[in-house]
Amino acid sequence: MTEHPSYDAAEHRPHPHLAVRREGPVLHVRLDNPTRLNAQTPSLWLALAEVARTIPDDVRVVDLTGTGPTFSAGLDRSMLTPGGVTGEPDLIAMCVTDPDGAATTIGRYQEAFTLWRDAKPLVVAAVQGHAVGAGFQLALGADLRIVADDVQFRMAETSLGLVPDLGGTAALVELLGYPRALELCVTSRSMGAAEAVATGLATLAVPAAELASATADLVAALLAAPPAAAVATKLLLSRAGSTPRAQQLAAERSAQTVLIGTMARAMRGMATGGGTDDAADAGGAR
Repeated sequence: MTEHPSYDAAEHRPHPHLAVRREGPVLHVRLDNPTRLNAQTPSLWLALAEVARTIPDDVRVVDLTGTGPTFSAGLDRSMLTPGGVTGEPDLIAMCVTDPDGAATTIGRYQEAFTLWRDAKPLVVAAVQGHAVGAGFQLALGADLRIVADDVQFRMAETSLGLVPDLGGTAALVELLGYPRALELCVTSRSMGAAEAVATGLATLAVPAAELASATADLVAALLAAPPAAAVATKLLLSRAGSTPRAQQLAAERSAQTVLIGTMARAMRGMATGGGTDDAADAGGAR
C-alpha cells in the first residue's frame, strides 16, 4: 500500500525547487526556482512523480503553478551539455553508452507528467508567461489549464534536434488534432492565450494579475460537484477517446448504477433519521 505524506498548511519541500502545501481538499504543487525560470531537471521530475503517486485519498483538486512570471522554461539546457548538471544524471553519456538503460530512466521521468491524469483528483494547471518544452508538457499533463494573457506555449524540442518525450505528443494530438499538433511541434512556434482558448487547450485566459483569483474560482467550482460523481466523470471522460464504444457505454452504466445506489442509500438513511457517510458523499460535502 502506498504511504501518503501528511501534507498540511505548512509548506513541504520534497525537492529544493518544489513546494507542496495542503489546503483542505486542495493540494498546491508549485515549481519554485524563479531565478532559473523554473527550469526542470531529472531530480525534480522524480520528486513530482512521487507527489503525484502519493496524493492523499481525501484531496479532491490539485493545482500546478510556477513561482514568478514564468510557469517553466522547460529542461535546464545545461543538462544537454557535456557533463550535464552537478548532482543530476548525465543524459548525454547515458544515451551514448546505455541506450536501453536511458530509455528505462526516461520512463521514470515521464511519470512526473503522466500520473496527474491517472490520479483521482481533478488537476488544474495555472500557466503564466513561458511554458516551453517540459513546461508545456507538464501543463498538458493536467486535466484543465487556465492561462494568463501573456502565456506562450512552445514545444521547442524539434528545433533542438529532439522530440517531445514527456507525454506531450499524445496529449497534444488529443487536444488539438494531428495536423495542428504536428505544425506546432515541428515549427516550434509559440501559441498564445487567445489561440490556446480557441483550440480548447486552455479553458480560460485572464489578465496575469488575476490568474491566482481566477484559478481559485475554478477550484471552488470543481469542489462544488459531489466528490464521487466528479471522480467517476473524470475517469469516464479521460478514457473515452481510447475506449471502444461498447466498453465506454458499459462503463457509463456501471458508474451510474453505483452512484444511484449510493444516492438511494443516502436518502433512505435521511428518511429514517440516520445520517450516513453515503449522504455526505452524494451531497458533495466532505
